[in-house]
Amino acid sequence: MSKYLIARQLSGRKLVTNEGEDFGRLVDISVNEVSGRLEYLIAEPNPDSDLASNLRKDDGMCHVPYESVLAVGDYIILEKRNMSY
Repeated sequence: MSKYLIARQLSGRKLVTNEGEDFGRLVDISVNEVSGRLEYLIAEPNPDSDLASNLRKDDGMCHVPYESVLAVGDYIILEKRNMSY
């Protein structure tokens, strides 16, 4: 049985790669207004993460493609291979 979560409940969840690297914390989710598809996660990066540093935008946040999400639970697990620089 699927478990449904309200997007508000996801804010602040820790983002971790499938290799155990602490990537940061979820701030928001970008949704395509026309198609309704989730496009990317907006994350506050962990300052100690090299991967997060490489994905950081001018506003200081990271945009993580939604295709990188493997699982959502107590943590959001990201597939490191699917994250582009």
